[in-house]
Amino acid sequence: MAVIKAPSKHIDMLARLLRAEAVGEGKQGMLHVGAVTVNRVRVDCSDFEGLNTLPRVINQPTAFEALQHGMYYQRARESERRLARRNVKGYRSWPARYSLWYFRPAGDCPPTWYDQSLVGRYKAHCFYEPIAGECDEIYNVF
Repeated sequence: MAVIKAPSKHIDMLARLLRAEAVGEGKQGMLHVGAVTVNRVRVDCSDFEGLNTLPRVINQPTAFEALQHGMYYQRARESERRLARRNVKGYRSWPARYSLWYFRPAGDCPPTWYDQSLVGRYKAHCFYEPIAGECDEIYNVF
């Protein structure tokens, strides 16, 4: 059962994003990016108020480097579609389980990023959870 509504065209969008943002980080890295993206759809707080669909989250201005740098143009492959469907069904794991932000720094992960707390790193990406009281709905079990 899906935790968000996602018709096949939205699955394709998410699959393309996974590939563009994290193909170099393997399946697990792409699943982490997908988890953060689905988390943003699920919440209605902070930078993500009113963005309750995958297209709205993915097309949010300046949200994803791959869109800013023209890397999102690639076609979705079945392998990424399978990962995207796993995310839509609720797959999340550390460090992306409750994360709403991630980024790829040139060096070490800063302990905070835009006042959000570092959870951990997976390969090149650092993952951040909201500070207490900002987006507590992310901790709701689906």
